[in-house]
Amino acid sequence: MEIFLTGATGLVGGEVLVKLSKKSEVNKIFCLIRAASVEDGRNRLQHIFALHNDEFDETKIIPVIGDLFDDGLTTQLKQSPLLNNVTTIIHSAANTSFAKVKDDLVEKANIGGLTKILLWAKQLNSLNTFMYVGTATICGKDVKHRLVTEDESPNNNATHLVKYTYTKLRGEQLLKEHLPEDKILVVRPSIIMGDSRGIEPRSPVILWALATMNKLRLVPANPYASLDMVPVDFVADVMTQLLFVKRNYRVYHISAGNDACTSALQLAKVFDHHFDDLLPHQFVGKEMLNPLKLWAKGKLPSNHELFEHQDYLDYIEESFEDVTNLRILFAGLDPYIEFAELGQRFDNSRIIEDLGITPSLPGHVYIHKCLKYIERINLLEGAIDP
Repeated sequence: MEIFLTGATGLVGGEVLVKLSKKSEVNKIFCLIRAASVEDGRNRLQHIFALHNDEFDETKIIPVIGDLFDDGLTTQLKQSPLLNNVTTIIHSAANTSFAKVKDDLVEKANIGGLTKILLWAKQLNSLNTFMYVGTATICGKDVKHRLVTEDESPNNNATHLVKYTYTKLRGEQLLKEHLPEDKILVVRPSIIMGDSRGIEPRSPVILWALATMNKLRLVPANPYASLDMVPVDFVADVMTQLLFVKRNYRVYHISAGNDACTSALQLAKVFDHHFDDLLPHQFVGKEMLNPLKLWAKGKLPSNHELFEHQDYLDYIEESFEDVTNLRILFAGLDPYIEFAELGQRFDNSRIIEDLGITPSLPGHVYIHKCLKYIERINLLEGAIDP
């Protein structure tokens, strides 16, 4: 098996790369990577393996210098003799930003970049499988507080909280436009948070939201809404296994499902136990997010009910040297709270049926292994590019 992988330095792609490199069935893994040279690309890939002291085999892991934004990418891939025998493409690369100012970049990377890869893939005679890493949240924001199945998406009538989920919906449609159905494999992870093995994940990504909740302690969110949250090692395990089994479906949720979901309250209890020198978490509801923003600007009326939590407001103000940072933080937190409020759970029966796996551990069970890493996350940096 020869594999072409995009997103090899990302949270999911990096983990999948390491796992596949240990498979005897895999002969070559060609990694599309932005770099100044092949040597630079190889060094970046080596770093992925060095993070957890995994063995890097440079005869098996081969950098392919390229950029999803490059108009000539399709031609470059078509003309590369190295790639003539690729049997499997894993498209994990994506711009995952929720920030509206990044919408154009998100669309160019996630739709434009995918299109370039598909235009090459469709003429690749050796291709057996195109694995596309989507997201379960393409179901949209109108689906609330229930179990969502794979067959409900993609739905053109779905409305989206952020451009990212729309581009992932459009991506699945592009697959069907360019490739025969028997070559398509779509995996839709739910919320990917941390690593259940107690090791440092290759990217903080959504862990930033938990780190922010932990720092603020006054949380404008529903404490009881279901959070379908899975660790990156579970996602990578499922993706890898799906490549080597007889599959009964073309689309799979990689999710916690009904039985292994968590909630903000359950996660907060873990944080409160570990950080017992801080104020306990207090949930005030989503409706308090805008008042918190006004408070950070010094524009909240003095008689507002938010001031009933003065001890928490004093703590927050003392914890952040610059009030401007609070405004940035609340703005970055906004879409995460919107997603959390939906209470979506994603059916995982297909992966259990085809792989015979044990469902993921619930977030509140494994998240304690991520706490030391959560403490080190730069909150302001995450808020600027959520």
